[in-house]
Amino acid sequence: MVYEGWLQRMENVFEVMECPERFKVHRAAYQFEKEAEFWWGTVKPRVGEPLLTWNQLKALMDAQYYPRDVRRVKEREFLCLKQGEMSVMEYAVKFNELS
Repeated sequence: MVYEGWLQRMENVFEVMECPERFKVHRAAYQFEKEAEFWWGTVKPRVGEPLLTWNQLKALMDAQYYPRDVRRVKEREFLCLKQGEMSVMEYAVKFNELS
């Protein structure tokens, strides 16, 4: 969930700043900390290699930080979501979070 929140914040920043595609990867990489910063050092293109696009970086990050088994659990949770004893507002928040 931390990764998803970070990704959404980055998308919002790009939209507000009207960030051109060619700067998105650089801007996002600047925000990496700790483990992510180390990971970036292992996957970032070397001198002479083609630069990554934002979509390529997101695909790499998804593979690293949002594994398929976690996605499946979240999908199952979404498909089985029932309001039960939640208020309508609580249900809507959970629905939006999982969707």
